[in-house]
Amino acid sequence: MSLLIADGSASLDLINPADETVIRTIELNSIEQTDEAVARAVAAQRGWAALAPADRALALRRFAAAVDSHVDELAQLEVRNSGHPIGQARWEAGHVRDVLTYYAASPERLIGQQIPVAGGMDVTFHEPLGVVGIIVPWNFPMTIAAWGFAPALAAGNAVLLKPAEWTPLTAVRLGELALESGLPDGLFTVLPGRGDVVGERFVTHPDVRKVVFTGSTAVGKRVMAGCAAQVKRVTLELGGKSANIVFADSDLELAASSAPGAVFDNAGQDCCARSRILVERGVLDRFLELLEPAVAAFSVGDPLDEATQMGPLVSAAHRDRVASFLEGGELAESEIAFRGSAPTGAGFWFAPTVLLPTSPTARVLTEEIFGPVVSVVPFDDEADAIRIANSTEHGLSGSIFTNDMRRGIRMSRAVQSGNLSVNSHSSVRYTTPFGGFKQSGLGRELGPDAPLAFTETKNVFFAS
Repeated sequence: MSLLIADGSASLDLINPADETVIRTIELNSIEQTDEAVARAVAAQRGWAALAPADRALALRRFAAAVDSHVDELAQLEVRNSGHPIGQARWEAGHVRDVLTYYAASPERLIGQQIPVAGGMDVTFHEPLGVVGIIVPWNFPMTIAAWGFAPALAAGNAVLLKPAEWTPLTAVRLGELALESGLPDGLFTVLPGRGDVVGERFVTHPDVRKVVFTGSTAVGKRVMAGCAAQVKRVTLELGGKSANIVFADSDLELAASSAPGAVFDNAGQDCCARSRILVERGVLDRFLELLEPAVAAFSVGDPLDEATQMGPLVSAAHRDRVASFLEGGELAESEIAFRGSAPTGAGFWFAPTVLLPTSPTARVLTEEIFGPVVSVVPFDDEADAIRIANSTEHGLSGSIFTNDMRRGIRMSRAVQSGNLSVNSHSSVRYTTPFGGFKQSGLGRELGPDAPLAFTETKNVFFAS
């Protein structure tokens, strides 16, 4: 079976963020069960790697087809478990299918090199690592999981997937679909559990050859330190504090109308959220005039309503954390410019909020809020915009709005960020690499070379 069933010694109630009802109780896996899954994965990986590349590709295409047949089911699960609007959740399920389809082409394209040398022939091979542990966050449970497991499987590895405690349901269903589509037993195992139990065991188990972690920078540092003890491979996608830089020569209507979606999408629970809008001082007032109705029009409400653009936050605890940025002494360093609307009553709701910080060291400018809160900051010229944009420890994503393409090129080279868009807010395509600078992460996911990150290069010399 592809989903390892826990023994019931530990469990967790899963809460619907939109109405606070219990939707399911899920059993959590122990260290012993994780070890059992690793042993099964080691055995399954040997057979998987031995398959002809065309056969592995066919198996991944069957998995993609199974996901395609269950897009609506997966979307409904995500709405209930994560509070994502139904349109967004449906796109996310389709994205999983598309990522699997894309990497299904990789097994037959993982080619080495023939290197000219004296005295014989030299060739390289890309060998799978073995067993890969993938730890995914609660904000995009399906999509981020697929970014890891699809290229890892394509490269010939077995995968252990630990979903976030709060949002495991779509990962569990993907594990079932992998089995139903014919992937070998033990090759792709989903292990709901605590991070300090299952996730920690991924880090310490000697047969887990790589850990892929997406989450906070603080936890990512601990994962990296643990992996270093075994010289274990690691890919990290961590926090962000992205800047949306708006120049006076840009299309201000476009910049203002698109800004809410760039930060309030997924209720701001997105490492790529453009949570700092930097606006050239001469057009600041006009930009705010255009931004206010765009924020007011951003639809927050029932995730099952097709018109909803933003649902609730994931939990009461997370809502309280986001609210802490607008309480007490925090407001001494920021002014609330205006807010959107949100439902009242049951559910973890939070109104979209626009701040005008009065201090360059305000907490809202230096820490990742991970909620629907954005700060607007003026700048004087290109050099000032670059200085402010680069003033955080993060460097994941960002946007630059200007109609001067020479400026767009200069700014895109100067901003310290792994993913930038000029006159748009697009951060992620599965066909292009994704990852951060500075403390936003280590390594790259997605793009045509992603399977190589799950391989070792072997060099072989044949004497003539």
